[in-house]
Amino acid sequence: MLNNTFEILYLAFFIAGSVVRVIGVAKGKSWWRRKSEVVENRGTWTEKLFLFFSFLGMQVIPFIYIFSSWLDFADYGLPVGLSRILGWSGCLVFAAAIWVLWRSHIDLGRNFSPELKIRKEHKLVTHGIFRTIRHPMYSAHWLWALAQAMLLQNWIAGLSMLLAFWPLYAYRVTREEFMMCDRFGDDYRDYMGRTGRIFPRFRK
Repeated sequence: MLNNTFEILYLAFFIAGSVVRVIGVAKGKSWWRRKSEVVENRGTWTEKLFLFFSFLGMQVIPFIYIFSSWLDFADYGLPVGLSRILGWSGCLVFAAAIWVLWRSHIDLGRNFSPELKIRKEHKLVTHGIFRTIRHPMYSAHWLWALAQAMLLQNWIAGLSMLLAFWPLYAYRVTREEFMMCDRFGDDYRDYMGRTGRIFPRFRK
């Protein structure tokens, strides 16, 4: 139940991250209204299923834990000192996740799409945070998942996003890169050679 400082901080970060996402989608000029501009769609029902599981791990299970006592039996049970270190470290990780998410939306602009789709005006973005990371939004979600495990110190609610996001990431990231290679050819292959997938690759 909502009686823990780190649960309250988790909610605050969650709201902040959600606001960043909503603003990012809005600045993308309502992608869902431009279906006629889609020239390639590689979305599948398997992807939608993984998205649903990710939604459960990222939102439903954590909120069940925070607003009820149903999952309390699975708390980590850490010593107070270690729990505080873990929780405050989780705040830093969550702040980093939100910054990476915000920066990703800023740099993508109208090129953002939550689905595996290519539109007519789609451009290859290689500036800003994309200069060193090809998929910073995935990076942001991995950081978010790690922060959730640190702030919601429960074996079910804390780890639910880590476990639920992994299948989506594993299924989608390679398909996304194949799609980008087909669209942008050698430009994207060269870009892959000088960037990291979710961790920066700094050039000399």
